[in-house]
Amino acid sequence: MKHINIIGIGTGNPEHLTIQAINAMNAADVIFLPLKGAGKEDLAELRRHICERYITRPDIRICEFGVPQRQTADRTYAQSVDVWHGEIARIYSELIRDLPEGGSGAFLVWGDPSLYDSTIRIIERVRQQGSLDFDHSVIPGITSIQALAASHKIPVNLVGKPVEITTGRRLARNGLLTDSTVVMLDGEQAFAKIDDPDAEIFWGAYLGTEDEIVRSGRLGDIADEILTLRSEARKRHGWIMDIYLLRKGRDFEE
Repeated sequence: MKHINIIGIGTGNPEHLTIQAINAMNAADVIFLPLKGAGKEDLAELRRHICERYITRPDIRICEFGVPQRQTADRTYAQSVDVWHGEIARIYSELIRDLPEGGSGAFLVWGDPSLYDSTIRIIERVRQQGSLDFDHSVIPGITSIQALAASHKIPVNLVGKPVEITTGRRLARNGLLTDSTVVMLDGEQAFAKIDDPDAEIFWGAYLGTEDEIVRSGRLGDIADEILTLRSEARKRHGWIMDIYLLRKGRDFEE
């Protein structure tokens, strides 16, 4: 039976890779490397660098493939994602079909495959179609949440209090609901619209890479600075990956 490894590779620092991840890469016949189009060549180059650094078997093949863009016109968010996943699933099916019988392939996933990434559900979608005989494993990786907390030298949670992990879209819609809120996928910079200027923000972009930028402080004091930094960095690189933690209250406060 063919086998697929879905490997978490951290947030861009090659030293984020675990020994398990490195071993899984070297057990593959093919490493599948996605290309996300103009302006995002750095993302592919980081994956190539990871492969060059850690792959020791000369017979492992690198297979690059294009990732279609999600189309949002005249569709709800859920509809656009569902159609997009279907398009990617068809690509994955062809990649897996081209593996040798009994062979294995590996997808390298930013951060951890379980957190705001769809590779697992797309692979499961391919499997449920029933036209291919394969199984798959998931190798965990360092998440952007861990990298953010490490860069700021903080714990994610306050003592005895919950943590919410959400998106910028939901933060803008629902507001700040918990003592510690981790916000991912925020293309709208929803933090700047939060009506709680005394909340603290711990923000980071390009975490774990040479381009890492971090800022922290009272939201009302530094929101505008973060907006400026984010805009400038996006223009400079052509893309941005950022994440932040919003916190209100203190340890041991009831």
